[in-house]
Amino acid sequence: MSKICKRVFVGMSGGVDSSVAAALLLKQRYEVVGVYLKCYNIDGCAVQDAEDARHAAETLGIPFYVLDFEKEYKDAVVKYMIDGYKKGITPNPDVMCNKEIKFGLFLKKALEMGADYIATGHYIKIQNDYSKYKVSYRLLEAKDKNKDQSYFLWTLTRGQLKHCLFPIGEYTKPEVRKLAKKFRLPNAEKKDSQGICFLGQVSLPEFLQKYIKPRKGYVVNIDGRIIGEHNGAHFYTIGQRSGLGIGGYKKPLYIADKNIKKNIIIVAEGDDHPALYKKEVELTNVNFLNDELRGKNKELRIPVMARVRYRQPLTSATLALNHKRYTLFFKKPMKFIAEGQSAVFYDKKGMMLGGGVIKSVR
Repeated sequence: MSKICKRVFVGMSGGVDSSVAAALLLKQRYEVVGVYLKCYNIDGCAVQDAEDARHAAETLGIPFYVLDFEKEYKDAVVKYMIDGYKKGITPNPDVMCNKEIKFGLFLKKALEMGADYIATGHYIKIQNDYSKYKVSYRLLEAKDKNKDQSYFLWTLTRGQLKHCLFPIGEYTKPEVRKLAKKFRLPNAEKKDSQGICFLGQVSLPEFLQKYIKPRKGYVVNIDGRIIGEHNGAHFYTIGQRSGLGIGGYKKPLYIADKNIKKNIIIVAEGDDHPALYKKEVELTNVNFLNDELRGKNKELRIPVMARVRYRQPLTSATLALNHKRYTLFFKKPMKFIAEGQSAVFYDKKGMMLGGGVIKSVR
């Protein structure tokens, strides 16, 4: 009697990573279905992405569907981002997209349509640990540390992870490109997408100005001296270097802080200026993937490895819980920490423990 094949819906974005993910699962004898998620897109680049995904599915000989999540994406991701910038923080739409769309709506719809799993082209590894009483799902950094996307997946839950597959986590990007050519995928040489996916070639400030009215304000240095003007503090983020239009300094100027109420941007000269470094952050919306940590609700103090930006090297820190308040204390001060971004923490072996949204910085 032949082995019953598990059915997996693969989120195919039109890029090489998700296409190779589908090919690898097909090789592993899964029943593979390709799915393109139609979300909100401004400049029309998504039309080509959908066609690229369709062509890849045709090459692999698998069924292909398009799921229209445009309205849901606007409500859950675009609005979230706009509201965040209105508040003066720097939201992370990729984290919200993964939470609400890819591993929310897509997973729910796939299971309703008879899938056992969903898969994506994320660079991350999943490990299932079996015991007598339960299965623990662990997320680990990808083999390719330069492409690792675990930073964007800290919101996932045990209920979601048991239905998730990440086929390319064990490969480097060059290896994925090589596999794409081996499988004769038409998008083997397609360039990786950059920036916020739904914007395409539209700049973030250009997009935000449709929802946030520009307002002239002052740029001041660390000493409080006015050195220029800007079009609205909402459009800038901590650590930003470009877009200030102020010259005449030996070192580049970086945004160290901003005052939304007064519409002021504070800049520091040079990326090594002390004003750019912070020692601790308070977190909100914390999610733990580790079962032992999830059960803690009173006090906690554990050593972790953490990052507060994508592709940032992991650094030593202490995660503390005191009276329902989570704080991350860094062993060495960290620079360019923006409220609204994610702080994600791991153990020393690269296993993700969880993450949260940065509420305040000190």
